[in-house]
Amino acid sequence: MLTLDIYWSSYALVAVVVGLILLVGPLARRSDSWVRVSLLILTTVLAWRYMIWRITATVPPFSFTFDAIASWVFLLIETLALVSSTSAYFILTRRKERHQEADANVGWWGDNPPQVDLYIATYNEERAVLERTLAGARAIDYPRLRVFVLDDGRREWLTELCREYGAEHRTRPDNHHAKAGNINYTLMQRLQDVDPPAFAAVLDADFVPHANFVKRVLALFHDPKVGLVQTPQHFFNPDPIQHNLGIAQAYPDEQRFFFDHLEPARDGWGVAVCCGTSSMVRIAGVQKIGGLPTESVTEDFLLTIRLDENGYRTVYLNEPLTEGLAPEGLQEYIVQRGRWCLGMMEIIRNVYNPLGGNRLRLMQRVSLMDSLMYWTTTFPFRLISLVCPLLYWYFGIIVVNASVSDVVSYYMPYYFAVLFTLNWISGGLIMPILNDVSQLLAAWPITRAVWMGLFTPGPHKFRVTAKGGDRTKAVVQWPIMRPFAILFVLTILGLLLPLTNDVLFSHVSKAGDGLRIILFWTLYNLAVLTVTMLACIERPRANRPQRIVTEQALLSIGINRFYGWITDLGIDRARLRGPAGLNVGDRGTIELKGVGEVGVRVSEAVADGYLLDILTTPQQYPLLLRKLHTADAAPGTTRGDLSVMIKSWARLFASR
Repeated sequence: MLTLDIYWSSYALVAVVVGLILLVGPLARRSDSWVRVSLLILTTVLAWRYMIWRITATVPPFSFTFDAIASWVFLLIETLALVSSTSAYFILTRRKERHQEADANVGWWGDNPPQVDLYIATYNEERAVLERTLAGARAIDYPRLRVFVLDDGRREWLTELCREYGAEHRTRPDNHHAKAGNINYTLMQRLQDVDPPAFAAVLDADFVPHANFVKRVLALFHDPKVGLVQTPQHFFNPDPIQHNLGIAQAYPDEQRFFFDHLEPARDGWGVAVCCGTSSMVRIAGVQKIGGLPTESVTEDFLLTIRLDENGYRTVYLNEPLTEGLAPEGLQEYIVQRGRWCLGMMEIIRNVYNPLGGNRLRLMQRVSLMDSLMYWTTTFPFRLISLVCPLLYWYFGIIVVNASVSDVVSYYMPYYFAVLFTLNWISGGLIMPILNDVSQLLAAWPITRAVWMGLFTPGPHKFRVTAKGGDRTKAVVQWPIMRPFAILFVLTILGLLLPLTNDVLFSHVSKAGDGLRIILFWTLYNLAVLTVTMLACIERPRANRPQRIVTEQALLSIGINRFYGWITDLGIDRARLRGPAGLNVGDRGTIELKGVGEVGVRVSEAVADGYLLDILTTPQQYPLLLRKLHTADAAPGTTRGDLSVMIKSWARLFASR
């Protein structure tokens, strides 16, 4: 009876937190700042209540024994990870949206629009990638715009492609300082021309601007103290995790939380950051700081700080004004994140120590510390969480010595609070297991990048994120999967071996109530490792890029006319729902809005209609690219949906 009383009292706070969730969830609007602040304060209080319990009640006195060292190392990393989370909660208490400001100031330049340059930095991207970007640049609605393709690959064929789309092809004699050096080289030349730019927009080679990109961004430069405007990065293709797990329609890309929620929050505190592509900078500010900085491979973040130090603010316009190509391969995805981490560590080591003697504002120091804590704690914590249960199964080492009732009382209220709060803020972007997987895949390369950036002098080489290429075959990324497979096997054996040898593994039966905690932790790790390994199996990508649309279209086959609904549209294939009686191989035309009558061939019959091969003429191809990528809307999924995810998984496994 006493045991039941302990358990019921342990559940009391959990019940209170769940009750608040059920009360707040249906009633509160995400625009209510007081609800946001209250939820984040509650989450922070519960977090540190849990951590105080961890420090005071779950670890042995420190000594030079394996048990004590393992317990205190895990506690230290967990505590630092919670410091990082607390910093994020603090930043999220504010949010700044600038839609109305942009609306009110579009056209502040009157009859004398300033000269704007658009710089498209490229190195090794294939023709199809660049042609898509150039088609979007050509469709930009702004009178005084010059488009430059800055080619560090020095490819002759690109000169003719640029000419076709009204852009200028620029090269330089060397590739010093990578992207920043590439832009600086052309910018210095442009400042000597008769029409030097007042502002310069920057796009990566795989990002397509929408028609209103320049006007909307330029509107925020009405304030002469604004030195840079950043916009979000949206992606028209699934990232490797979305695609390989078959959840692209149910779970947003891994960067959505940052761009849709953390950047507006940073802007609320005056510490929005430049993310390179999809941004525009005031040339006077760049001149004042001596050009784009080159001391880090993440020159964009460094540009933000340097502009701020010289009196120019970075602001954030949370509107989908460009769309780009997410890394399609898992290796490229991991390389990209490792480069971001390495660049941040270089900034902190070599340029702006947040605790050093420099002219940084207090909030810029907080911003730098927040980034430092994120990269140095989140990913090591994810790795060590996989290892700690193994210490128990193989060596009897318990790193968290606690009863189930205590875990329910101290950890579960915090867990439910943080899960609800972040999902309420973001619209369902935080899902257990999936968030662990996205962090775990890059955890070791990022941990290695932290060490290199902070403790080795450099200079550090990096690889450009590859885009395009042949993705039509299934590929198992064994080098990435192997360590997770090893941990999976070790975890399974850790569960099974005690059943076969009671003497050798006698410590298992002596763990008492804590065995249930370790068992749950182990099973959770197995689930995370299983999904992580599945994400390492790269499924083929056919007909990329492809956009989900809902558009009625007229299909003509000979003398017959059919009305149907296009549900998916790509550069060479479409999915048509509705008409019946067509045969594979039939040829005809289909009316596409904004493109005209396009030739098609029925290639396959599917459950709800047909797949059509799209046969554009050279004149229609750029128009189709514009239709696919320059609409005033965000591509892809922006909110999580568990029911859609379950249906997607069911279809995926049924197809296998």
